[in-house]
Amino acid sequence: MSRLRTALFLAALAAPMTARALPPAPVFPVGATTDVIQGVTVADPYRALEHGDDPAVQAWSDAQNDRTRGYLDALPGREAVAAKLKRLITAASPSYSSLQAQGASLFALYNDPAKQQPQLVRLNAAAEPASRVAVLDPNALDPSGHTEIDWYVASPDGSKVAVSLSKNGSEDGTLHVYEVARGRELETPIAAVQYPTAGGGVAWAADGQGFWYTRYPTSGPEGERHFNQQAYFHRLGADAAKDPLALGTVDGLPRTAEIFLDNDNAAPAALASVQLGDGGQWQIFVLRQGQPALKVAAYEDRVIAAAMARDGTTFGLSRLNAPMGKVLKLKAPYTGGFAKAALFVSEQKDAAIVDGGEAGKPLVAAGGKLFVNRIAGGPSQLTAYDASGRGAILAIPPIASVADIAALPDGDVLYNVVTYQTPSYYARWSARTGASVRTGLAVTSPISFEDMEVTRAFAASKDGTKVPLNIIARKGLKLDGSHPTLLYGYGGYGINQTPHFLGAMSRLWLDGGGVYVEANIRGGGEYGERWHADGMLTKKQNVFDDFAAAGDWLVANHYTTHDKLALRGGSNGGLLMGAEITQHPGLARAVVSAVGIYDMMRVELDPNGAFNVTEFGTVKDPAQFKALYAYSPLHHVTEGVTYPSILFLTGANDGRVNPLNSRKFAAELQAATGSDRPILLRTSKTSGHGIGSSLDDRIAEQTDQLVFLFDQLGMSAEAAGR
Repeated sequence: MSRLRTALFLAALAAPMTARALPPAPVFPVGATTDVIQGVTVADPYRALEHGDDPAVQAWSDAQNDRTRGYLDALPGREAVAAKLKRLITAASPSYSSLQAQGASLFALYNDPAKQQPQLVRLNAAAEPASRVAVLDPNALDPSGHTEIDWYVASPDGSKVAVSLSKNGSEDGTLHVYEVARGRELETPIAAVQYPTAGGGVAWAADGQGFWYTRYPTSGPEGERHFNQQAYFHRLGADAAKDPLALGTVDGLPRTAEIFLDNDNAAPAALASVQLGDGGQWQIFVLRQGQPALKVAAYEDRVIAAAMARDGTTFGLSRLNAPMGKVLKLKAPYTGGFAKAALFVSEQKDAAIVDGGEAGKPLVAAGGKLFVNRIAGGPSQLTAYDASGRGAILAIPPIASVADIAALPDGDVLYNVVTYQTPSYYARWSARTGASVRTGLAVTSPISFEDMEVTRAFAASKDGTKVPLNIIARKGLKLDGSHPTLLYGYGGYGINQTPHFLGAMSRLWLDGGGVYVEANIRGGGEYGERWHADGMLTKKQNVFDDFAAAGDWLVANHYTTHDKLALRGGSNGGLLMGAEITQHPGLARAVVSAVGIYDMMRVELDPNGAFNVTEFGTVKDPAQFKALYAYSPLHHVTEGVTYPSILFLTGANDGRVNPLNSRKFAAELQAATGSDRPILLRTSKTSGHGIGSSLDDRIAEQTDQLVFLFDQLGMSAEAAGR
């Protein structure tokens, strides 16, 4: 960095400043870099900001952080907001998640809200909270709170557990094996088993003396270290460097393979579900010790998930000629694969079988039943099917979400239930009676939403598609257009926006006089694969149209005005924010955009960006390039436009979305905007994509978002913080 630029930075930061008097944004030299893609000259004036290790870029980022901190820290009521968030979050009871029943034990991640990170615990088979015993506590391993559990898998007898640990939100995991009874480590850790590009996992063999596990290359070109994920088999006590390959490139796996391993029922074999990047194309394999991997579903079979019962019978979720999903049944020895499998459960036209991921497993085999998890536009539906395919729907609240379904040794099933107004709890379905009862694995919260109501409405998108809105507002709200409203969206990868307990941040927003809205826009899977397909690749513009229509609907129906509307999204939802900022700069007064993708011309050059090609497309394809370039936020910033106030958040250790996206887009907007509305860039050096962030980091980020929105929409942070 030149001495002149350093002086400009320091002078700007030293200037007297209040919340309303923000110094000019730090300037970065504008370059003349261009690329010619598909015959089109594409300008990239801030290409140099891609180099995060460059001292000039680091100095610019630090100066942006200092400017952002100076602004946010000066806002009235900030300390009260932070204190109330911490008080409400830490006063909630501990919660349980990621349940696994093995042997006589039930394992879970146990989140004490007052601690930095969740810990791994063991309970008795009756799932009694009082029986809880700690197995592994990252807070003891690392008091800073920056070591996290990526995932864990318990052995079939419950005597051992395999755990992936990573640091600083990187999701760059190393595999550790612990003896449950004494908490001691049994094996030399195995590196490179988990990374954001393709995730990672373990499936134990039925005898508990070994396991299949994922691993990335530990040698070869540095640029290939997060591609070509493969699966190996490790026998306890053996040298991991000599572990035999169980599934990999020799089986025709692509460079962007994402391997998901499963043997929860201690079957004679394990399942490996392999996704081609992130776009929803799958192959399914059966893994048996000492034998070649057996492919039971190819891409064209459209089987996107599978579950194996203890006897080896395998159920597959198929979308072949069934966009809402049907279930096939395949018995060992799996002759002909799923292409020859029998139909077990037909497609249901009014509800789609979830495709896994954040929605939990779509299929769980337990107690002679198959549990199928569906979604109907947002709310969940859970059905238990007997051996003949007859189904019984389990009773759950309306507008609720069901996930984390865990089979118990006696055939009973635990499943998580949550609504916008009710904290998470686990219900236990009885194999004997077919009834469900609420268990002691339930969260109690000091936060109540009894004064609020949830309304389902539908906005008409540009092409007439009806887009669901979930509106949370105070009972008896007068629709006079006076209410600050926060609209959230995502719209990608088939990920569903399902009901969830609103929590502390939403409570403060509502206490400040706001309305909160979530939109089930296309790109998700709320209405099955068609809903996803209509928001991906060359149809991605539908996502942005749906969200804009949601905002316009809220104004037209007198919830708010454009000057009192705020937008919020992250990751793929950050791309959504970028598109709304550039396509509809007058839609909202303020935008919070976290860890977003903004440069669609170069995103595929990053490791995780290459995995996203099956979702977004590639500039190498003429039609896909045309679509990408048409909405790429970075390339549609216009000089002199009155852009909304914007808070960009990114993490320096983000392996999912490169922070360069936020740097370049923020620089473009700061240079171009025709208003004095703040455009702020906040980079956290102790976090990544947000997964695994410490309690302190989460509270600080939520505080910054709230006080920014309160300030920009003329709300009282002091009132919300009381």
